[in-house]
Amino acid sequence: MRNSFFSVLAGMAALSARGEIVSQPVEYKQGDTVLEGMSVYDDAVRGKRPAVLVVHQWKGLGDYEKKRAEMLARLGYNVFAADIYGKGIRPQTSQAAGAEAGKHKNDRPLLRARVRAALEVLARQELTDPKRMAAIGYCFGGTAVLELARSGAEVAGVVSFHGGLSSPTPGDARNIKAKILVLHGADDRAVPAAEVAAFEDEMRQGGVDWQLIAYGGAVHAFTDWNAGSDNSKGAAYNERADRRSWEAMKQFFAEVFK
Repeated sequence: MRNSFFSVLAGMAALSARGEIVSQPVEYKQGDTVLEGMSVYDDAVRGKRPAVLVVHQWKGLGDYEKKRAEMLARLGYNVFAADIYGKGIRPQTSQAAGAEAGKHKNDRPLLRARVRAALEVLARQELTDPKRMAAIGYCFGGTAVLELARSGAEVAGVVSFHGGLSSPTPGDARNIKAKILVLHGADDRAVPAAEVAAFEDEMRQGGVDWQLIAYGGAVHAFTDWNAGSDNSKGAAYNERADRRSWEAMKQFFAEVFK
């Protein structure tokens, strides 16, 4: 679904010289598993720069995440879009996606290993300033980047967009070195109030520098322009929440990368 917010972004992009954004597939491994992510950067920007890891939603790395990576690259970041599932594993149905996402959410050590492997790729890239790295994730990816933070990863900030907030090991919040920003749909039935409250307590007990912004009228997947507009289905795009959450992320990065 296209909308006024992304029409403005498209207009801004049109003002830039064509061919500035470079996208390249990158094959890498976690253990014996072959993964394939995407490196994205603006070749008009010179030298090392802050870097952002992007983690996909439950259907795996696809066009949506690649578009977000391009948007971040246009802001001047070096970007790597992670592959958590494995090369060629891109579930096409909700049932298959649920099974693949569940496999990793139910094995948090595996999830952490996969997202850390992607962060290592980003950290090694020539354009990355390794002292200024952050991670963002959408839905399943939001859960993944929070687990990255709980693992004690050396990142400046982590942003979850409509991600799951639960943790089987809330004490691991004590390992968190990053600042945390959670962007949440206030009417998201997939992340109920009890889960939100448990997350807030986890952050407090862990002494974490954290923020949570809840957007009224927004349900799950509120940034996904492919999600339709019917809130009654439990997942729907919300242009206002999308725009506001993107701006909140930009302000957050301005703080953590200063």
